[in-house]
Amino acid sequence: MIASAIGFAAVFVLVLLRLPIAFAMGLVGMIGLVYETSYRASISMVSRLIIDTSQDYGLSVIPLFILMGLFVNKGGISRELYQVSNAFLGHFRGGLAMATIVACGGFAAICGSSLATAATMSKVAMPEMRKYGYADSLSTASIAAGGTLGILIPPSVILVIYGLLTETSIGALFIAGIVPGALGILLYLCAVRFSVAMNPEAGPAGPRATWGERLRALNHVWSVLALFALVIGGLYGVLDFWPIHLAFSPTEAAGMGAAGAFLIAWARGGLSWRGLREVLEETTLTSASLFSVLIGAWIFSNFVNLAGLPEGLLATVTALDLGPWVVMGLILVIYIALGCIFESMSMLLLTVPIFFPLVTSLGFDPVWFGIIVVVVTEISLITPPVGLNVFVLKGVVGDVSTGTIFRGVTPFWLVDILRLILLLIFPALVLFLPGQM
Repeated sequence: MIASAIGFAAVFVLVLLRLPIAFAMGLVGMIGLVYETSYRASISMVSRLIIDTSQDYGLSVIPLFILMGLFVNKGGISRELYQVSNAFLGHFRGGLAMATIVACGGFAAICGSSLATAATMSKVAMPEMRKYGYADSLSTASIAAGGTLGILIPPSVILVIYGLLTETSIGALFIAGIVPGALGILLYLCAVRFSVAMNPEAGPAGPRATWGERLRALNHVWSVLALFALVIGGLYGVLDFWPIHLAFSPTEAAGMGAAGAFLIAWARGGLSWRGLREVLEETTLTSASLFSVLIGAWIFSNFVNLAGLPEGLLATVTALDLGPWVVMGLILVIYIALGCIFESMSMLLLTVPIFFPLVTSLGFDPVWFGIIVVVVTEISLITPPVGLNVFVLKGVVGDVSTGTIFRGVTPFWLVDILRLILLLIFPALVLFLPGQM
């Protein structure tokens, strides 16, 4: 237990010293394994872990979903999703910001990445909102907050990794994220309305689109809807009926999604040979980065397990006679605090192997806990002083200060806390749909 605490402290120090989290966890984990076993056993365990991870069929879902999202981006679908949302919402006060939230939700459902959603939608939505005189605080906040939907609405890479870490059904996690994701969109729309109620000049109303313009805009996104229906419908067996029999595993669904996104991008003329090479290179780099972090996390996880940290935590909780909800509250406080230091993926990989055995031993559902963890991780993406989505947006926009973005994002952060409370009080919001599978 003491060795584990020293290991965590060492990881924190190395990360603060700017060592990449993958190498920090891997280095500390390997030294810890040498301490707990021997040098020879440590080398053997680490090498076997690297080989097994590289050959794990289940992990192939990660690069396939990343490839799918990049192909979608190349096809220009993000702009068309925004145009549809704008056609229906743009005439309201704050309507462009609301359209941005809805478009982020739609793009996230295909892309599966918060950072990619925020970076892409900033290029699409920011010029339009500036054109109609929106305040930079509301414009950037709606993009930064809307981008966080990318890690919850399926298909979600972070839910895939949680499922692999905890051996929880990825299909169940995906369908469990639908209601909380929709609730997040609804509450973000309320946050926009609150912002413009407090400052009407922040989000002036735009022109009202005719029904003809709305229908034409909808006609441009049928391929996106078809792709989403194919991936999600096949994953849950919705398409398994005569004469069509389509039922996919998560990896097969990711492969079908990547192939469908490639065909859409190619058919729209948005995919040149140079663009295809860029997509493949970015997929390779992103996947390699994620796999490095995964391997480092598993090395560190093996160390803390050998050091007896999960058993020690359970024994401590039992000795202190803390109720399950008190323990859950403490875990959430830790997550929110860590969110001010670590980015979302690092936080998940560092903590889930430690907390998951404790949470399940207290009787909490693993699918529900997975969604709760992701929601808390979303909050960390827009929480100062790190707020990774905020810094991504700052890098893309350039001429807006991080302070302006953080001030604008405050109502969104508050409604995220409200959503977290609702999911804690009413677990059925998460578990109803998986229960119907």
